[in-house]
Amino acid sequence: MSNPQDRLAALGIALPQPISPVANYVPFTRSGSLIHISGQVSVDANGGIRGVVGQDVSLEQGQAAARLCAINLITQMKAACDGDLGRVKRVLKLGGFVQAGPDFFDIPKVVNGCSDLIVEVFGDLGRHARSAVGVYRLPLNFAVEVDAVVEAP
Repeated sequence: MSNPQDRLAALGIALPQPISPVANYVPFTRSGSLIHISGQVSVDANGGIRGVVGQDVSLEQGQAAARLCAINLITQMKAACDGDLGRVKRVLKLGGFVQAGPDFFDIPKVVNGCSDLIVEVFGDLGRHARSAVGVYRLPLNFAVEVDAVVEAP
């Protein structure tokens, strides 16, 4: 199964509808073969995962939140590629932001929840450069936000 859509199906993941922006920005921009995807938060049909990691949210819940961000990023990739995830040639970079408590330092482990799913879905094409940053607050109190740069002609 080399097709990302087949890998998603094998993982039991159905992509949601793309999330609309909540402010003055667009979900993604394209310049040549590069797609910059706006930050995707840890939201799903049930409301998502909100709160401060290390206080109201455990490490494991934070990883699940980052996984939701990956699903939302893949949804935006699919929209940017006119519905064809096979057009993704490389996931170049992820920028992960974790709403972290003052004594929580496992921020890279949280963002692994996103990175791991991206690699599961895209294989070697999903191996990416990455930032993982702890922040004081994220929009609407979501636990995690991740943005991406993707190559797709």
